[in-house]
Amino acid sequence: MNALAGKHIVLGLSGGVACYKSAELARLLVKAGATVQVVMTEAAERFITPVTMQALTGRPVYGSQWDAREPNNMPHINLSREADAILIAPCSADFVARLVQGRADELLSLLCLARPIARVPLLLAPAMNREMWAHPATQRNLAQVAQDGATVLGVGNGDQACGETGDGRMLEAEEIMEELAAFFAPKRLAGQHVLITAGPTFEAIDPVRGITNLSSGKMGFAIARAAREAGAEVTLVAGPVHLPTPRGVRRIDVRSAQNMLETVAGQAQEATIFIATAAVADWRPANAADQKIKKDSSGQVPQLSFVENPDILATIAQSERARAGQLYCVGFAAESENLLAHASAKRVRKGVPLLVGNIGPATFGQDDNALLLIDENGSHELPRASKAELGRQLVTEIARRLNTSS
Repeated sequence: MNALAGKHIVLGLSGGVACYKSAELARLLVKAGATVQVVMTEAAERFITPVTMQALTGRPVYGSQWDAREPNNMPHINLSREADAILIAPCSADFVARLVQGRADELLSLLCLARPIARVPLLLAPAMNREMWAHPATQRNLAQVAQDGATVLGVGNGDQACGETGDGRMLEAEEIMEELAAFFAPKRLAGQHVLITAGPTFEAIDPVRGITNLSSGKMGFAIARAAREAGAEVTLVAGPVHLPTPRGVRRIDVRSAQNMLETVAGQAQEATIFIATAAVADWRPANAADQKIKKDSSGQVPQLSFVENPDILATIAQSERARAGQLYCVGFAAESENLLAHASAKRVRKGVPLLVGNIGPATFGQDDNALLLIDENGSHELPRASKAELGRQLVTEIARRLNTSS
């Protein structure tokens, strides 16, 4: 399921201090199962050595168009023909200009020009000073290389090596990996708008205390990432969690179950798939205190009364759009025992076509999980794996069901 496994990536480095990030990027690509062939410009070698990149990739680094190691002395032909993609990271302002002009006086720009355009995609991860990034010439050049068929991954915002702050930083290695995974992944959900809830809710007792649970949100965030990889537009409604937003995903942060319901109800009007992975609190204090409830010396414990929270999944599953078949609803059940029985009953009670069950205490906060998929035809297990892998498997299952029903 890993979209990068078995891919052969030509990783080009042009001149820039962001070359240090390329070392980590090469390591992550190899870890993901890709083979990596590094090609460096002379300027790049001022920032990081070929020895470092060779050690990380296990392959000799190329830097000269006259490299005699190639039997035909044509590395620009051989390297480009072997690639599944060419990724330039960092891609300097100068190198973008070279691509626009079709320059071919050094190996990296030469092999980009010589690549079979229809078969070997070119991806660019720009890196430059904020003023260089905003300059009209740079923006014209970026628009032109995109028109010529390259994919520009965008830039980050933050502190720069020159001491200034703003747009122009190269994306972090993990962010580029997300972009590559999305680029190569089959677009099984193209045209779909996926709405996902993730994480716990927090029900206030007073301004400093509340009721919550151990859900980390990792499963929901993994599904959001997988849905985006599969070509969907993704909106992620997240309870209070400390996780970075997946690339290309629109995130809305909420706190309580009532906050989540109000947000989801509004977003569901545009969605075609709703996946309710959030561990929503079943109850909330009937009356949250305006000030912190103080402990005194009486030994008496404050008496709390509770009311039931709204059922978000059932509410959306019973909506007009869901009943009309315009919104496919997927529920999650976190149980502590008798998973099949409890999850099967919950699917019927909620009125959803697909219910995904897991054992909560065995997965909350973990990076892996095991899922049980339950529909009207029975159950199917997705064995324990990373949540990233399970997210991709679940997206594939949902896409298959949608295609079958249509």
